[in-house]
Amino acid sequence: MAEPKAAIERKLSIVDTFKAVGSAFFGVRGRSAHERDLSRLNPLHLVIAGLVMAVLFILILLVIVRVVVQ
Repeated sequence: MAEPKAAIERKLSIVDTFKAVGSAFFGVRGRSAHERDLSRLNPLHLVIAGLVMAVLFILILLVIVRVVVQ
């Protein structure tokens, strides 16, 4: 039971979390950065950031399609 609690207590800024998720979205994440952040990022924050960025990505695509179609 100590392992999930340790994962929740990991501290890294929200900006660092969004940078990690954003670079992973586009596949430009280096192995060293991935390994470094893997031990410091909170899994719950990663899931939330991933969902937020996925929704933003879809919304941006919808806006682009609407502009092009009009």
